[in-house]
Amino acid sequence: MSRIRQRSNEALPGAQDGLGLAQVPRILRRSLGWIVGPTLVVALGASVFVNVVSPRYTGESKLLLESRDPAFARTAQERGDQLAPIDEQAVASQVQVVMSRDLAREAIRRLKLVGNPEFDPGAGSIGPVQRVLMMLGIGANPLDRPAEDRVLDAYFDHLLVYPAGKSRILAIEFRAKDAVLAAEAANTIARLYISSLEADKVDTARYASTWLGGNIDGLRKRVAEAEAKVEVFRAKNGLVGSAGATGRPLNAQQLGELSSQLSSARILKADLTGKVKAIRDLIKDGRAFEIPDVANNEVIRRIVENRISVRAQLALESRTLLPAHPRIKELNAQLEDLDAQIKVSAERVVRTMENDAKIAGARVESLQAAVDGQQDVVVRGNSSEIQLRALEREAKAQREQLESYLSRYREAAARDGEAATPADARIVSRAVTPEVPSFPKKLPIVAFATLLTLMLTAGAAIARALLADSARNAADRDGAFDPAQDRQRREPVLERPLFAFPEAMPPAGWTQASDAEAAVQPRPAEAPVAAPEDFDLAPLIARISSGPRAEDAPAGRRVLIMETDATNGVPGLSAALIRALGQAGTLVSVALNAGRPGDTLGFTDLVAGEAAFLDVIQAERDSGLHRIEAGRRATAVLFDEADALTLTFEAMAEAYDWVVCCLRAAPGAVDLLELTAGYMDTVVIASNASAEDPALADLYAIAQGAGAGQIVVAQDRPASAARGLGGAMLHRDAA
Repeated sequence: MSRIRQRSNEALPGAQDGLGLAQVPRILRRSLGWIVGPTLVVALGASVFVNVVSPRYTGESKLLLESRDPAFARTAQERGDQLAPIDEQAVASQVQVVMSRDLAREAIRRLKLVGNPEFDPGAGSIGPVQRVLMMLGIGANPLDRPAEDRVLDAYFDHLLVYPAGKSRILAIEFRAKDAVLAAEAANTIARLYISSLEADKVDTARYASTWLGGNIDGLRKRVAEAEAKVEVFRAKNGLVGSAGATGRPLNAQQLGELSSQLSSARILKADLTGKVKAIRDLIKDGRAFEIPDVANNEVIRRIVENRISVRAQLALESRTLLPAHPRIKELNAQLEDLDAQIKVSAERVVRTMENDAKIAGARVESLQAAVDGQQDVVVRGNSSEIQLRALEREAKAQREQLESYLSRYREAAARDGEAATPADARIVSRAVTPEVPSFPKKLPIVAFATLLTLMLTAGAAIARALLADSARNAADRDGAFDPAQDRQRREPVLERPLFAFPEAMPPAGWTQASDAEAAVQPRPAEAPVAAPEDFDLAPLIARISSGPRAEDAPAGRRVLIMETDATNGVPGLSAALIRALGQAGTLVSVALNAGRPGDTLGFTDLVAGEAAFLDVIQAERDSGLHRIEAGRRATAVLFDEADALTLTFEAMAEAYDWVVCCLRAAPGAVDLLELTAGYMDTVVIASNASAEDPALADLYAIAQGAGAGQIVVAQDRPASAARGLGGAMLHRDAA
């Protein structure tokens, strides 16, 4: 095998693929000092900071925004109307009111913050540097500004006002080094805010009462003048109204009465005319006695009674006497005389009714003339009535305005006083003197700084490894990468593997070059093919056979051979070891990777479940050994199917005495080493590199971290050369 220092990308298989996730723990372990050191320094600095910095205390007061006008302080209409709700915009507006400059200046005066070093640093003496800047016109003289304005910026920096969630609660927080001052400031600002709301209401009421009082007198005069104009116009145009409920003008009332009388007269005339016609018809029919007015007459009643008795006698006499009898003629004459009397009485009644009808007709004509004349009067008065109504509306509007002004004036005058109307806010939680400082929070600050530093240093270590790997890959692509120079950028490796079994070598493949030359001289591609008998494998096989094993491990032993150089088709240690172990029992060799994807079913297809053991196992005719190729699927399936990989290794160990896995120098070999080393009883690293080579140390550490049973490094140089490197060199167990 050519030496490990002569390879670039092949020195660490998989280097071209960059750093994998499996290599991150190893990088962090190698950079443990660079991670722990700054983290401890920052943790110590944060601890010192939280104990040295002056504590800050926060006082908190809470206000509730609501309408606090009592029911008796509102009008009936205002009590009937539902108050408008306080929305989020209104709460946000009140936050700005609390942080107004006018309220801030009053709070500064109340709290006596002018001259307080925490809020007024310019109150002390002016330093020489500042004096020079002032003389040069660069710096401003702090004393030129009013004292309260100097404190405003610091005041607002220490003040925080915010709505509590989506409620109508305003939280007022004030920070200060003095706990008593923090609580007092929060309460003072809350009281000043409520006082400002009350003052605004009092000012509004006072302004309203003053304005209304000045306008009521003038409005009273205008109301009196408007009402006087109404009465003068009504009297001038004869639009005098009655005292009745209707309140109509007198002309209209008279017209109404005449119309009623005319209707009555017409009805009476029609009634009399109808009666006269009906009586005349009864008289023509000879039934005058059926007329009610005739029948009710006392004289007619006696005549009717006599007529009845005469008719009775006539009927009695007619039984015995003939019509020509004088008695019969006498009785008939009496009947005719009685009928004539009845007819005369009926005609007298008719004449009386006709006279009454004539009188009614004359009354109708008279009333009709009166109604017509009154209508002309009413029509002439309509234009005046229109003007009167306009004057009345004006007077009524002025009267209503006066009454409204008087009502509002009384309400405003009642509220024009201190504390007459409560503010639309009240304190629900007063600030108390805090006992625990709000800053610094010792444990959270120290924990956060420590965790942040730990994350940053770990990220820096990973980033440095990524950059170094990128630089190494770039240099490899340019053909100018030197592992000896790159060694200076690596972290020191505390544990280095010792070489074992230097006798495992072909004598013809060894040259008498020095160690330095041997480290850089590759084996030519045309080197003679080494046969199994050319290697002294007895010590290596003995060590593999006596290696540690798990209690529940299958009968067969599992061995992984890691090649660090490309063999270019030249059989090396792996081929010799496979043939030697095959002579001691049944053996299957597994190619975990290949230089390029093949067309033959193999190990990756077996793990993926796409092939069975009989499909992938191939027997060698000359030796009787079994082998399994890498397979068609990519090696990524081995990482995805961890359970299937475990079952596959266990099944092969149950069926064979030896399961030998081979890893070629190809991209991704390091990741496969980390994945499969934990399943192996022995990991053999075939390398001629020195014990101090970082690449070899990395491979050893990866196999050791993966949990291999034992790890040995095999070289193909003679025992005499190995002793020249430092005497007898022994193997290192994984434990």
